[in-house]
Amino acid sequence: MSIASEHSLMSARDVRTRAAAWLERRVSGDWGQDDQAEFDAWLAQSPSHMTAYLRVDAAWNRTQRLAVLHRPASEAAGRSGWMFPLMLKVAAGFAALAVLGFVATNYLQRPQERTYSTPLGGRETVAFSDGTRIELNTNTVLRTRMTAAERTVWIDKGEAFFRVKHDAAHPFIVIAGNRRVTDLGTAFLVRRDTGRLEVAVMQGRVRFEAPSAQSASVTALLTPGDVATATAGTMLVTRKADTALAHELGWRRGMLILDDVTLADAVEEFNRYNREKLVVADTTADMRIGGTFRTNDVKLFARVVQDVLGLHVSNRGIDTVISR
Repeated sequence: MSIASEHSLMSARDVRTRAAAWLERRVSGDWGQDDQAEFDAWLAQSPSHMTAYLRVDAAWNRTQRLAVLHRPASEAAGRSGWMFPLMLKVAAGFAALAVLGFVATNYLQRPQERTYSTPLGGRETVAFSDGTRIELNTNTVLRTRMTAAERTVWIDKGEAFFRVKHDAAHPFIVIAGNRRVTDLGTAFLVRRDTGRLEVAVMQGRVRFEAPSAQSASVTALLTPGDVATATAGTMLVTRKADTALAHELGWRRGMLILDDVTLADAVEEFNRYNREKLVVADTTADMRIGGTFRTNDVKLFARVVQDVLGLHVSNRGIDTVISR
């Protein structure tokens, strides 16, 4: 084996070992906003990090279903303290087997957790046995724990539309960092960007809880048309018309509906769905534009900008630059 090949193999093993460590931290229950920020940064470093984490998570889910047949709960609990460090050491040499052993030893007795994700520009719909449906937008990662006693979803990044089958005895809860959304018979949208969370209610009601700088937390009861926006230590609730909310859900049909928005905001939305990025000069960012486009039709948008706004469009590698 060449030195380059050996180095590549060791790097892959290191990534898988790190992914296993992240899984241990996330499911342990001791997970805060700083942990999430660190985890997001690690995922963003390389596509291989997301791939490794999803494989570890899938291995855990498979092992959970099998290992309960082989070891009593008391034995698993007694061995968990010393086995995890050992498994991490084994992972350095035997990555795939170590991940499986690590998962089996530490999480046999935990409720089953599933991870769903979409690539850039992708969409996916997940249906559950209780009648609940979740639609994931582009570049979204969420985890679910759906049991007879618990219905919990963690949205790690991205955007999802929830149509929840209400059950007062078993609340449906969406967690985004240190913020919590509880269903009260609802169809609602959750979008989590870096440093910002938005919750928009289309039907029914939700209870939205977020920390505040002045007190431990702020709670708002949201009804149809309400949009709550939370940033670090603040939360603001505004109202939107039904048509505006419908436009926000255009992505469910693969459409981007722009209603007299700034050019900068339009470009930001297009870039959420495409690897070929739009770049807008500062002097043109405040110009306004409207229209309906397919989320992946960057070329049509560029032509409209050129023909309607009279701006200059040029290519810089795979990016499209908009300027005067």
